[in-house]
Amino acid sequence: MAKTLSKGDKVEWQTSQGKTQGKVVKKQTTSTKIKGHEVKASKSDPQYIVASAKTGKRAAHKPGALHKA
Repeated sequence: MAKTLSKGDKVEWQTSQGKTQGKVVKKQTTSTKIKGHEVKASKSDPQYIVASAKTGKRAAHKPGALHKA
C-alpha cells in the first residue's frame, strides 16, 4: 500500500481465519514488543499498530498487509 495511514483509519487485513477489520492505533517507527513478540520497525521500514474491531487486541502489520476498509 503506497498510501500512508493515519491514526483512527479503518483498515482490514487477512488472517488465517479470513479478513479482519479494525482501526490504526499508531505508526510504529521504533522496535517494540506486542504480546511478547518483537516488532522490528524503523523509520525506513515502519509498521502500523492496529486494534481489531472484534476483539480489541493489538497487532503490528506492515503497510502492504493493510487496506482501507
